[in-house]
Amino acid sequence: MKTYTLNEVQDEILGKVGTSDRDKFEFELQMDLIGKAIKQTRHERHLTQEELGALIGVQKSQISKLENSAGNATVDTLIRVFSALKAKVKFQIELPDTKIDLEY
Repeated sequence: MKTYTLNEVQDEILGKVGTSDRDKFEFELQMDLIGKAIKQTRHERHLTQEELGALIGVQKSQISKLENSAGNATVDTLIRVFSALKAKVKFQIELPDTKIDLEY
């Protein structure tokens, strides 16, 4: 029986890294992980969705949407949420011949 690596399976099913289908999958996965991080941290801080929303000036429904998929969130909203949760936020942007690191 032939075995396959995870990378081989992903390349076959999702396409090679850099293709639009693979990029879309990777983006959605990252947004899902961000949503789960928000929810987990909120629980650790013993906050309800309503309480977190009040801290950053949004409705409970927006916190729920973020936790279920952060795909439509703005960077500003994510920074406000994680700041309210007292989390350190780091962004790393890599462009050809340029690397930018930001911390909030």
